[in-house]
Formats: sequence, C-alpha cells, structure tokens
Amino acid sequence: MAKQKYIYNHKTLSYEKFKEPTRKRVGRVFLYLLSSCVFALLFIILFYNFFGSPKEKMQAREIEFLKLQYEILNDRLDNMNILLEDMEQRDDNIYRVIFEADPIPSSVRKAGFGGVDRYEDLYGYKSSDLVVRVARKLDVVASQLYVQSKSYDEVFALAKSKAQMLACIPAIIPVKESEIRQISSYFGYRSDPIYKVAKFHSGMDFASAIGTEVFATGDGVVEKVEQNYWGYGNLITLNHGYGYKTQYAHLSKFAVRQGQKVKRGQVIGYVGTTGKSTGSHLHYEVLKNGEPTDPIHFFFNDLTPEEYETILKQAELPSITMD
Repeated sequence: MAKQKYIYNHKTLSYEKFKEPTRKRVGRVFLYLLSSCVFALLFIILFYNFFGSPKEKMQAREIEFLKLQYEILNDRLDNMNILLEDMEQRDDNIYRVIFEADPIPSSVRKAGFGGVDRYEDLYGYKSSDLVVRVARKLDVVASQLYVQSKSYDEVFALAKSKAQMLACIPAIIPVKESEIRQISSYFGYRSDPIYKVAKFHSGMDFASAIGTEVFATGDGVVEKVEQNYWGYGNLITLNHGYGYKTQYAHLSKFAVRQGQKVKRGQVIGYVGTTGKSTGSHLHYEVLKNGEPTDPIHFFFNDLTPEEYETILKQAELPSITMD
C-alpha cells in the first residue's frame, strides 16, 4: 500500500493530506502505458528480426524443403532427358533403319518454343531462376516425348505392314540367270559405246536374247509404259511404294499396262534393243526416293553370300555400257 503524503499548510499552520490533481494522475498513467507499448513494440521488432516468429520459422523450413524438392526434380529431369536421348538414338538408328524409314531431323526433335515468354509469370521471386529452369526442362521433355510418341506410332504402323513392305522392295534379278549371257555393265561411271567418254551409268545391263522374259523385282503398280525411239527405248517404270521405283529399258514388247498392279516374279515385258542400244539387253535401274541406287544390293533373294561377293568384284572392273 502506497504511503500517504502530507504537505504543510502555512495558512493553518498544520500538516494536511496531499491530494494530487486528477489530470496529473491521468497523464502519468497515460505516459506509463505509452512507454510500455513503445518498449513492447521495440522488443517485438528486435525479436522478430533476430529470431523470427514460429510461423516464419515454419515457412522458412517449408521454403527450404520446396527448394530441395525442385533441385531433386531438376536432377530427375536430367536423367529422364538422358533416357529420352537414348530412345531417340535407337529409334533413328535401329527401328527406323529396319523399316526403311528416314530418321526424324534433329530440328524437329529439338524444336523450341516460339512466341511470348511463357515463363513471364514465374519471375520476380527469389527462387524464380530455379523454378523457370525446371519448368523449361519439363516443357522440353514433354515436347520430345510427344515427337517420340508420334515416331513410335509410325514405326508400329510400319511393323504391321512389314510383310507387305518386304514384298514390295526389289529383291530379285529381273531376268532368269540361265537366260543371261553376261552382265555387260554395272552401276557407276562407265565408257559410253557411242560417245566414247566416261558417263554415269545409273543401272545394270543384262545381255540376253531378244524376247527373253523380264520380271518385276517386287510388288508394285505400273507407273509408266513408254515407247521411245531413242534413249531408254521402250520403258516400263514400276512404283513399289516406300520410296522405291524400278525401271526396265530397251524392251521389245510390253506385257502390262499403265496402272496395273503386279507381283514379284510376274512377267512385265521382253528383252529388246530399242532406243539407244548397241545390242539386245535389259537396262535395269533401282531408284530410292528418286535417286539411282546400285541394283547389286537388291538381289539378296537370288544370290548366296559367295555369289554376292563375286558380283561385287566384277562390278569394280572397267566395262563398256550397251546403251
């Protein structure tokens, strides 16, 4: 209990109890409360700045946890990208090669993202770089997976038609071996019999008697049946699909018509000496995507490995074409 204060009254010459004015008491209480609030506020500010609140500590732990998970996700995306690149390599160099399909260009597999910045909303935060890096990798992997999925769809369709494709690819010699006098000229640069200069010979010449049967070397459709008095002479062009075409030149007669479907081994014409020719023979060509290809590599149904090696050696010898 507070002690009672007394003051001396000079008028009454006696001591009287001291009574403080109400205004001063109120002011003192207000000042006390104000100083207490200021001190408490300063204490809270200092405590939160140096120690942090429990809620802030929990949020800080959650942020660190999320950053760690983003780093782990980033590493996993790197591993997924390595696996995806391996899948792409096998797809281009094994699966698509088996089915005679062209590899997917790198520009398609690695296509970027155009237009506005798709990550604009992710900037402006302390961890923006980390989040944007992960988001960009995820988009790239998703894009490459889409391309790879489409490629596998194509390979699957090719696998389903594998038997049909094998039947269409040229695979036999176009004239019976017993009817061939000789292979008078091979694929490559050879001496021209008329102009006496080295010219590119885009096929093989099979010397044989006029009227010898000529066979389709693969299933296909007759694309052209032409009669000419120079050049290739009477010519048949077969379209086998899958990028393959074959041509049979200098024929004496035709046994098919344009637009007709033919099977491998079917007679399509007869050996002759029409057009620019120095003797009866069949000029035979194989074209892949419009480019002449050495027919030797398409006789695998008729040649043993030993015979194939022999004919390759013969092809290296100089020769004069018959057309």
